[in-house]
Amino acid sequence: MKVLLLFGLVAFALADITRFEGEKVFRLKPVLDEHVTLIKELADSVEVDFWSPESPRMVTIDIDVDIRVPAAYLDLFYTLLQQNNMEHEVLYEDLQAAVEAEAGGREPRAHSYTRYNSWDKVQSWITSISSSYPSLISKQVIGNTYEGRPMTLLKLGKKSSSTKPAIFMDCGIHAREWISPAFCQWFVREALSTYGSDSQMTSMLNEMDIFVLPVFNIDGYDYTHKSNRMWRKTRSRRSGSGCIGADPNRNFNAGWCTLGASSNPCSDTFCGHSAESEIEVKNVADFIRRNKSVIKSYITMHSYSQLLLFPYSYSYELAAHHGELMKIAEGASAALRTLYGTRYTSGPGAATIYPAAGGSDDWAYDLGVKYSFTFELRDTGRYGFLLPESQIKPTCEETMLAVKYIAGYVQKNLY
Repeated sequence: MKVLLLFGLVAFALADITRFEGEKVFRLKPVLDEHVTLIKELADSVEVDFWSPESPRMVTIDIDVDIRVPAAYLDLFYTLLQQNNMEHEVLYEDLQAAVEAEAGGREPRAHSYTRYNSWDKVQSWITSISSSYPSLISKQVIGNTYEGRPMTLLKLGKKSSSTKPAIFMDCGIHAREWISPAFCQWFVREALSTYGSDSQMTSMLNEMDIFVLPVFNIDGYDYTHKSNRMWRKTRSRRSGSGCIGADPNRNFNAGWCTLGASSNPCSDTFCGHSAESEIEVKNVADFIRRNKSVIKSYITMHSYSQLLLFPYSYSYELAAHHGELMKIAEGASAALRTLYGTRYTSGPGAATIYPAAGGSDDWAYDLGVKYSFTFELRDTGRYGFLLPESQIKPTCEETMLAVKYIAGYVQKNLY
């Protein structure tokens, strides 16, 4: 009986893991209005996963469209592509094989800065790094996630009796963008371990505080490690709806649920039932509101596309400080490029990629946090969300240069 029960539990656990056998990821190149219409109609009739742009509403002529297509729809999909003479390439022939290859086999027991760490490992790391540098780091829980996990915020900076100006940085708003939390962990280690030897970092931590939220969407991130690698949203539930979660980067009160966001709870860009309906968003927004007198810069890490964006995304209107923000973004992108030659495109979100309302950077900017930026880290689509672990180190090294550039500018231009 015990054996049967155990077998049943194992079967249930296995059944709960989403697999992607035979699924392909395509890059479509729409050059006609008919191509755009076809992609949007396809999205209405078949469950496809938009990697870039993030929703069919954002598809326009002459932008690359990366989408994941389930195996069951491939014959239909190929027929439609041929009938409509749409140029395309296959980025992933078999997504499941790519998912298995991404982590390079067995997960290591210990936390590593060059691996994609599970939430349990990140949580242990938060405890150990905090105790390793007690004079430079403190931690506080700013609230719990929907599923009850503590959202621990790290505060880096030399202890001071007076309040210091600060930068707020978060990673992992979207669950499947694993390179993002990897960067936050790298940044914390780098900042602490180079204090005293790197003059810029030493000066920065002496004069400023840097708040780091290592993983914003913890429930979603945990779910991508345990159940569905391609999950994007939070994991909140609402009675009467069979669809889970909302897009936390459409849930901030900045042009909420207008352009580039969906009111459909099943959509990957679902804006939520109201602004800040997601507890994770509310926890972060509450913290920034409480500390807005000291927070001078907001930086959020996403992937992929190699972009450095700033407000606005919910409107094509230029931000009041557009010229200055563009200058900083271009300077930071140039600093990043010096290491490996990686090219980033800079600009306001709506005009540079596509409009998307409810984003955290727009919200922070409208609150009065002038130096507000969104990074879309490597790559430009060859690997997409499955960036190999071999690219964690170079991605983090070059991104450090860009973040230090922004932080240095903020430090010199405190307002």
